[in-house]
Amino acid sequence: MISPKILLVHPLGYSAAKAKTDVSRMANIMPPLGLASIAAFLDQAAISNHIIDCYAHPDSDDLILAYLKKEKPEFIGFSCTTSSFFDGIRIAALAAKHDPGIKVVFGGVHVSALRERLIQQYLSIDYIVVGEGEQTLKELLTTPTADLKTVKGLVFRTDDNQAIFTGFRKKMLDLDTLPFPAYEKLSGYPHVYKLPIFNYPKVPNASCISSRGCPYSCSYCDRSVFRKSFRYNSADYLYAHLKYLKEQFNIRHINFYDDQFTFNRARVIAFAKLIIENDLKITFNCAARAEHLDFELLQLMKKAGCWMISLGIETGDEDLLAQHRQNPDLEMMRDKILLIKKAGIRVKGLLMMGLPGETEASIQKSRKYVYSLPLDDFNLAKFTPFPGSPIHKEITAKESDLGEFDEDWEKMDCMQFLFIPKGITKERMEVLFIDFYKSHFQRIPVLAGYIAMLWKSPDSWKRFLKDLTGFLRFAKSNKRMASNDKPGK
Repeated sequence: MISPKILLVHPLGYSAAKAKTDVSRMANIMPPLGLASIAAFLDQAAISNHIIDCYAHPDSDDLILAYLKKEKPEFIGFSCTTSSFFDGIRIAALAAKHDPGIKVVFGGVHVSALRERLIQQYLSIDYIVVGEGEQTLKELLTTPTADLKTVKGLVFRTDDNQAIFTGFRKKMLDLDTLPFPAYEKLSGYPHVYKLPIFNYPKVPNASCISSRGCPYSCSYCDRSVFRKSFRYNSADYLYAHLKYLKEQFNIRHINFYDDQFTFNRARVIAFAKLIIENDLKITFNCAARAEHLDFELLQLMKKAGCWMISLGIETGDEDLLAQHRQNPDLEMMRDKILLIKKAGIRVKGLLMMGLPGETEASIQKSRKYVYSLPLDDFNLAKFTPFPGSPIHKEITAKESDLGEFDEDWEKMDCMQFLFIPKGITKERMEVLFIDFYKSHFQRIPVLAGYIAMLWKSPDSWKRFLKDLTGFLRFAKSNKRMASNDKPGK
């Protein structure tokens, strides 16, 4: 059997014309690491593939059609978030119009959560890959149609139009056996990809993932892809990965997008020692839970090049936090933030507004708590109940009285209030959100910190000044895109 070709697509999520005014895109363009990992895995199996990243290259419809015309792939695959799902459907229709025989595959968090519902509702989808994509997609591409029921992690329609889910894969991949992602297949890599401004010291920089899953069970986290599993690369693999990025692409700073980078303390120690001993001369950011940090570890991480650590604070109201995550200890959080600062590492706080149970009083508690912390940066997201999260089931249950939810997938980007907690209005939430942000950035210590970025992260200032109009518009209006542009079509 000759292996078929597949075109892998990362949708933009909205019309290309809106990309120029999308402040979130200006601030952060992350490479589709999942697709790059799948591409490398397929390469190992001698399966021809190509990646088109519409988020990095918004005007990609012509590129997609040109590839379909020239290479005539049998499959086209999409990796979608909730907000980019409909753009994937649009491109799938475009591909089918060009080649009615092409098979359409969808993967990612959104389709993994909704599975049979989507393949029944959207007839343009032929297959859905549920969960970890590498092995399932490889088997889909190499298994005769009559035997697809043997491929675990797959959703498809039978001849009588019934949706079948073949079940979850029992054995997940050993991450150290995977090849490094096929970065070279991402057009313009690494220069077209941008970390969040003021979140890195040098360029070129890049993103990396060294683990999959999370050992915790927060109400707001989507668990549909990796479910309750948690795996990570060894220190040796991780060091080799960074060395490869440095030697092949001259990467000078890495942002680890792992949910829990420091969960295994021994791994981080071994990794840090490898960087120090081999003088790799690369800096990095990571995300961690406060429980898994101590001063000795932080000192070693700093010596190895750790530049910033992000902590999920979520809310400064401990009672509200206790409803949604384990170990809601804000005093412990404060102590660990002070230790990070003592070690000479920048610290970023990650928060949400609008969790079920949120009130104006809890928002004021969050403000007071955040303003009392020596944070170098912070991000305040608008809580969004994604389909794969436990809280989504509670909010959408018929008997739910948690609040009002407008489940508009295209707008589910964490930058719009679609869920409004009981007892407060959307209009009031918007006012409080803007005031929270503005008040934070008007504080003297915060302003001084960003001024210091002139010499700590000069490239960030260049980007900020280049897109100043967009950033100022967002600060004033709290709208992701220009007023004449709305997410969706």
